[in-house]
Amino acid sequence: MSRMTVNERPVQFDLDPRMPLLYALREAMNLTGTKACGGGPDCSGACMVLVDGVALRSCAITLAEAEGRLITTIEGLSRDRSHPVQQALVAQGAIQCGYCTPGIVMSAAALLMRNPAPSREDIDAGIPNICRCGVYPRLVKAVEQAGRVAQRQEQVSAAPAPGISPEDAAKAVPALRIVPEGE
Repeated sequence: MSRMTVNERPVQFDLDPRMPLLYALREAMNLTGTKACGGGPDCSGACMVLVDGVALRSCAITLAEAEGRLITTIEGLSRDRSHPVQQALVAQGAIQCGYCTPGIVMSAAALLMRNPAPSREDIDAGIPNICRCGVYPRLVKAVEQAGRVAQRQEQVSAAPAPGISPEDAAKAVPALRIVPEGE
C-alpha cells in the first residue's frame, strides 16, 4: 500500500508501487486533468503535478517515490479555478488546444510560490513545459500577470466553470480508499 496526501486528502493505493504516479492519479482517482504525454525524453510536461510544492513530471515518479508526500494536481490547485495562474492564462488567451495547460499551470504555480515576481528569464527557466500550439509570448504575459494578481497588485476574473469535484471522482473509483485522518 502506498500512502500519500493528494489534494489535501490522505489516500492509499493498493497498486504496484512501481507504477508511475500519473496512472494512479488518472486511473485510480479519476483525476484526469493530469495528462499522459508519452513520458521519457519527449515528455511535454502535461503530466506535471506539485510534489511537496515542487513541480514534477508525474510520469517520472513512482508510487513508492511519492510515499508520504503531498501531491497537488490541477484539480486540487483551486476548486473553482480561481488560482491566479488559471485566471491569467484565460485572461491573456494563453490557452489553445488545452492539452498542455494543466502542466503549465502547475509549473507556473510552483514558480510563483518560489518567486512572486519572476523575470522573463525566470519564467523561461521555471516552466519547462512544451506547448505545441506555441502560446509562449502570451504565457509569459500570463505568468507575469498571475504574479501581480497573487501579490494583490491587480485583479482578474476569467476562469471557466468548474468540472467534476474530487469527492465525486473518489466515489466512482473502487481502487481508491480515502484514509481517515489519524489512521
